[in-house]
Amino acid sequence: MAKPAGSYCLLSCLFVLFVGCTSAAKNYQDKQVYIVYMGALPARVDYMPMSHHTSILQEVTGESSIESRLVRNYKRSFNGFAAWLTESERQILANTEDVVSVFPSKTLKLQTTASWDFLGLKKGKRAKRNPSIESDMIIGVMDSGINPLSDSFSDKGFGPPPKKWKGVCQGSKHFSCNNLNVDDVVVVYSKVIGARNYTPRIKGVPHSAIDNMGHGSHTASTAAGNAVKDVSFYGLANGTARGGVPAARIAVYKVCDPGIKGCTTDGILSAFDDAIGDNVDLITISIGDDKGLPFHEDTIAIGAFHAMAKGILTVNSAGNSGPELSTVTSVAPWIFTVGASNTNRAFVTKAVLGDGKTVVGRSVNSFDLKGTKYPVVYGKTASSNCDAASAAFCSPGCLDRKLVSGKIVLCDSGQYVKEAKYMGAVASIARSRREDTALVFSFPVAVLSGPAYDVVLSYINSTKNPIAAVLKSETIFNQKAPVIASYSSRGPNPIIPDILKPDITAPGSEIIAAYSPSVPPSIADTRHLKYSILSGTSMSCPHVAGVAAYIKTFHPRWSPSMIQSAIMTTAWPVNASTLMPEFAYGAGHVNPLAAVHPGLVYEANKSDYIAFLCGLKYTGKNLRLISGESRTCAKAQSKSLPRNLNYPSMTAQVPATKPFKVTFRRTVTNVGTSNTTYKAKVVGSKLNVEVIPDVFSLKSMHEKKSFTVTVSGKGLGAGELVASSQLIWSDGFHFVRSPIVVYAPNW
Repeated sequence: MAKPAGSYCLLSCLFVLFVGCTSAAKNYQDKQVYIVYMGALPARVDYMPMSHHTSILQEVTGESSIESRLVRNYKRSFNGFAAWLTESERQILANTEDVVSVFPSKTLKLQTTASWDFLGLKKGKRAKRNPSIESDMIIGVMDSGINPLSDSFSDKGFGPPPKKWKGVCQGSKHFSCNNLNVDDVVVVYSKVIGARNYTPRIKGVPHSAIDNMGHGSHTASTAAGNAVKDVSFYGLANGTARGGVPAARIAVYKVCDPGIKGCTTDGILSAFDDAIGDNVDLITISIGDDKGLPFHEDTIAIGAFHAMAKGILTVNSAGNSGPELSTVTSVAPWIFTVGASNTNRAFVTKAVLGDGKTVVGRSVNSFDLKGTKYPVVYGKTASSNCDAASAAFCSPGCLDRKLVSGKIVLCDSGQYVKEAKYMGAVASIARSRREDTALVFSFPVAVLSGPAYDVVLSYINSTKNPIAAVLKSETIFNQKAPVIASYSSRGPNPIIPDILKPDITAPGSEIIAAYSPSVPPSIADTRHLKYSILSGTSMSCPHVAGVAAYIKTFHPRWSPSMIQSAIMTTAWPVNASTLMPEFAYGAGHVNPLAAVHPGLVYEANKSDYIAFLCGLKYTGKNLRLISGESRTCAKAQSKSLPRNLNYPSMTAQVPATKPFKVTFRRTVTNVGTSNTTYKAKVVGSKLNVEVIPDVFSLKSMHEKKSFTVTVSGKGLGAGELVASSQLIWSDGFHFVRSPIVVYAPNW
């Protein structure tokens, strides 16, 4: 199932932790929502998709009125519909000539003041901008809606929507797209130029594009929010919050809601249909499934393919299931997949013990207890009705109010510290499962590493009346960075082993951005605020979307693959403090300023991706399912190897202990300067890497040069699972880097 990179938000988005199939109403117990995908729209002028969908549904169901069955139509960018169907009806439709595929709608999950400065996009001369072009840039945000009253989305200083905009504002009567109202009154100015809502209607709940989760406001403002001064989280992380392209416009596509506990895939596909038809410039979607899916079963991959074919780049979160390997959920090469890393800013929370020792942990603690020391009790000894292990974790129902009220409670996990609050504790000290990310809690909490936590345990076990103080968090700016976040999902690619995923990493930890005042910042919280701190690949995804939009303001005609290549080949190196690091960060950490002038790019278009699919033995209906077109694979295409897709990275599975030799074929396009010569250099590997040719000259812009990279070895070596290097093409000014990764299949 897909998830927003906010559910990828670790505990910050616990309200979307479980996913499942769309549940039926009482009278639909034998039915569920299925997506009936019919491929590309026919070119006939007289074709009426909605009438066609209605007649198909009437014929299959035997019902003259299908209003209660039909969920939505796909009619702008591709063809199909979603409807309530029985299993037998699904089978009939699946065998209908006009239907490519029928698959169930699922519920997917959602996956700053300092982050853009950290990336180099500061105000000043270095970060040049094209304001007029940036103002014509439209970013489609598929998420949980936005808070239209946030200063991050104010229309002050904006003119009318770009002339290319073909969308609408259907946010509800309570949601106006700035000065663009529902009655089509003359537009004066607008930041949020459009809004649509694809979430199911829930009885008694207003059906609106307003954000009821906080997640969508956060991601939208990270990508393209206005610059807002003096933003902080109760005094923490004070500064100016802004998006990567503050002058850009935002189109809202609400596909997630707490009422459905996630994001339905039929709604997501409909959002792609509209976003493409609305003429957005790029799409950011911090949503993903529990696992990587074959392309013909992956709604986001299908929608993104159609977007790519229309020149629209889709940026997607990698997932929040790290550090386990092969957990990345966004795996298609026509999607730009983003992992998460930190910045040099961090929040630390100190606990001062009664013996004078101070232990330092991680949390976003905005509560100030003025240094007052309180009695400390261990959850393990503060229970009368649970086993010792459950009590030590402060599990629900274990803590005794009489034993914890007015005290600081020690918990072996941060998962259940809210139970201590429920029982009247003034604060908590918890052991961390992840030591690299600070979370928001609803009362004072210090989350410690194992060794620091053991110091506290030792103290309370050796002291008759232990006391401690939990201090308000401090902000530090000397954290080692960039380092991959432990939660960020990793490769290898579970579907296509020879395509490296994720592609890139960007700031995703402890990001402050716009939020919804109706949503508390943490579980059991009573606070309401306009800006909050979240962590996840949901947060890193809109950073890269903002960078992609920034690049497009300098190169409006660049294709999605050119923008993706520019970002990947100019990336920063990343601190490799993890197992098989290449599968954590892809090409490296996004470097916005360098990506504007990459020198060379690796281009791939729709035909290249279809040849790639043919090489994967996609034929007939499955090929049509993704591309939307009835095409057959040429003989040469069927023999195409996935690793020969013209991708900015190079990856292959090889035998662990036997000799191997693999060749990658690539073509670069000159986007730097005329009359220049590039030389190849391979660094950082014990592998034998041969580049032919290793020197080439380019006389003109957009000239192309092809080359091969052959990697050979006697095996990866005893105990080795992966080997990597970097190919760098340079003309003395540009440095075009591509990771080369070979790995054993039985990792």
